[in-house]
Amino acid sequence: MEDSDGEELPETPALPLEIIVYILSFLHASDRKEAALVCSSWYHASQDLRFQKDVAFSFPASSSSLALVRGLARKPRCSLKISQLDGFSVSRSLLLEVGAVLGPRVESLALPCSSITEASLLALLPRLTSLQRLDIRGLDSLFMSGAFLSREEHRRQVRAALSGLEELDLSDLRYLSDLTLNRLTGCTPRLRRLSLAGCHIAFEFDPYRGRPAGTAADSSALVSLRNLRRLLTEQSSSLKALDLSRTSITPESLRIVAQVQDLVLEELHLQGCKELTDYSVEVLVKHQPGLLKLDLSCCPELSSRTVRAVARGLRSLTHLSLSRDSKITEKGLVELLSVSSLVSLGLSGCLHSSGAELQEDLKASTAATAQLELLHLSGSTNLQDGVLVSLSQLLGGSLKELDLTLCLSLTDLSLCSISAGLQRLEVLRLGWCKEVTDRGLLGTVQDSRPETGDGGPRFTRTFGNMGFFQPPRMPFEERPTPVSREELQRLERRHGASLSALRRLTELDLSACSKLSDASITQVVHFPDLQRLSLSMLPEISDASLASVGRRCRSLTSLQLSHCPGITDRGVAQALPYLRRLQHLSLSCCDNITDRTLQLLMQHCSRLKTLDVSMCKNVSVTAVDLLQAQLPFLENVHHKFIGVADLSLTD
Repeated sequence: MEDSDGEELPETPALPLEIIVYILSFLHASDRKEAALVCSSWYHASQDLRFQKDVAFSFPASSSSLALVRGLARKPRCSLKISQLDGFSVSRSLLLEVGAVLGPRVESLALPCSSITEASLLALLPRLTSLQRLDIRGLDSLFMSGAFLSREEHRRQVRAALSGLEELDLSDLRYLSDLTLNRLTGCTPRLRRLSLAGCHIAFEFDPYRGRPAGTAADSSALVSLRNLRRLLTEQSSSLKALDLSRTSITPESLRIVAQVQDLVLEELHLQGCKELTDYSVEVLVKHQPGLLKLDLSCCPELSSRTVRAVARGLRSLTHLSLSRDSKITEKGLVELLSVSSLVSLGLSGCLHSSGAELQEDLKASTAATAQLELLHLSGSTNLQDGVLVSLSQLLGGSLKELDLTLCLSLTDLSLCSISAGLQRLEVLRLGWCKEVTDRGLLGTVQDSRPETGDGGPRFTRTFGNMGFFQPPRMPFEERPTPVSREELQRLERRHGASLSALRRLTELDLSACSKLSDASITQVVHFPDLQRLSLSMLPEISDASLASVGRRCRSLTSLQLSHCPGITDRGVAQALPYLRRLQHLSLSCCDNITDRTLQLLMQHCSRLKTLDVSMCKNVSVTAVDLLQAQLPFLENVHHKFIGVADLSLTD
C-alpha cells in the first residue's frame, strides 16, 4: 500500500484471534453471523466455543446432508436434530455417517418426525459415547413391536454408550410399555430429566386386563403407575426434572409420585392433566418443597387455593405457569408476588374480571418482592388499566417480557405506563388490544374517565338518564379505581411515555390494533435491535410506515404485514434494501402487492426462509416459482389463491 506521495506504507498488523473473539462477544448472535462474513479471521473467531452453547444443527435426511455431517467433524462437539428419517437406504447411510464421523462428538440427538427401524438406531447409539440428551419423541416405529432392546447383547452395547445420558424425551410414544421403558432406562442409570408427556400411563385402571393398574407383572401394552414409581425410586438420586403433561394422572397418583423416597424434584410439568385438584397440589407442595419450575397450565379444576398453596410452600420457585386454568382468580396473586425468587409467571386466560381487587392489593401490599422477568396475561379480556399501572411500578426494574394479547379492555393509559415504567422490556405483545391508539404509542394520553356531571350515572341500559332505575352492578362490570393523572405524569417525568422509550425491544406485536396509523408507527417504531415485528391487520397504515420500519429497524428477521391493504410495491421497494437479514415475511391478503415485490425479495433478501403471499390477487404462480428457484434458503412459500381476482368464486 502507498500513500499520496508514492511511499510504501507499513501493513496494519492483524488483530490476534483472542481480541476478535472478545469484540464479537459484545454482538448479538445475528450480528456475529454478519461479522463472520467479513474475512476468514473473523469467521474463525465466530466459531469460538463460547459462541457454540445451545447450538443445534437441524437438517433433513437426504443425500446432500452427508456433506454437512462430514463438515461438522471439525467441531469438538455438536448437537444434531435430524428430521424425516425413514427405513430406506438414504436414512441408513446418513445415520451410519453420523456414527462413524461424529460419534464421540455428539452431545445431543433429536429425531423428530421419523420412522426409523430398530436396526438403524442400534447401529448408531453405541457410537455416541458422549451423548447427554436423547429425544425420540413420537418415534412409534421403534416401540410398535415391543421388541426394542429385547436382546441382552444390544442392551449391553447401548448401556456402555449411554451410561452418562442426562436427558431422555419419550413424549407421545403410543406404544411405550413397562417392558420397553425398563429396557431403555436400564441403559441410562443417571437421568436428570425424563419426559413421558402424552404417553399412555395407567394410573388407576388397566383397560387391557380389566383390573387396577400395577397389580400384575410388567405390562407389555402400557406404562403402569407401579412401574413408574419403581423407575423414580431407582433414579431418585439423580432425577431432577419430570414431565407427565397430557397424561391421566390422578390426585392420588400424584401423591404417590411426590412421596417417592429420596426423590427431590426441581422441575415438574403437569400441563393438561385435567383430573388434578387443589388438594393434590397442596400434597405436592408439601412433599416437594424444593421445586424451582412448575407447570400447571390447562388444569381446569385448579383454583386460587392452588395459588396460595404454591406461594406459601414453594419459596424458591422461579418459573410458574397457570395459564388457561379458568377457575383461578386474582385472589392470592399478590401473595405469589411475594416469592422473591419468581422470575416467570404465566397467567394467560386466567383473569376474567377487571382486576379491581388485584389493583387494590398491589397498592396496599408491601410484601410484593418478585423480580419477574416474564409475565403472560394474554386473554385477560376484562383487565383494566389500573392493574397495568401498578404492575409497571412494581416490576419496572426487572420485567423483560410482557404478553397482553387479547386484553381487550386496555387503553392508551396502560401503554403509557408500560412505556414509562418498564424500561427493561425486550418483548411486548399487544395483539388485539383494540382500544390502543396513536396517542398511546406517542405518549400523548388524554384522561379517558367519563364525565358524569353530578357524579351519578348519565345513562342506564333501558331507562335513559333516569339513574335511580339503574340495575345493580354485575361482577364483570366492576372497575378498579381510575388511574390518576398524577400517577402517569410522575412516570412521564421519570422516563417519557412514548413507546420509543423501550430501547431494548427485540419483539413487538401490534397486530389487530386497528386504531393505529402512520402517525404513530413512523414516529416511534425505530428500534435498532428489533428482530420480530407484527403489524398485521392494521388497515390505516401505508407505505410510509413500512418505509420507516425498514430504515429504522434494520435487524428485523421476521415481519408480519398480512391484511394491510395500504401496503404496496412502493413501500416494499423503500424498505427491503435495509432488511438484509429478513428470514420470515407475511404479506397475505395485501391486495396491492404484485410480482414486483417478489423481484425485490430476490434482489435484497437472499436469506429469506418463509414467505406468505396467500390471497394476493396480483401475484402470479410464475413469479413464485422463480423466487423459489433463486433463493437458496427458502423453505416454504404459502401462495394459496394467488392471482384470483374474486376470491368469493373459489372453492
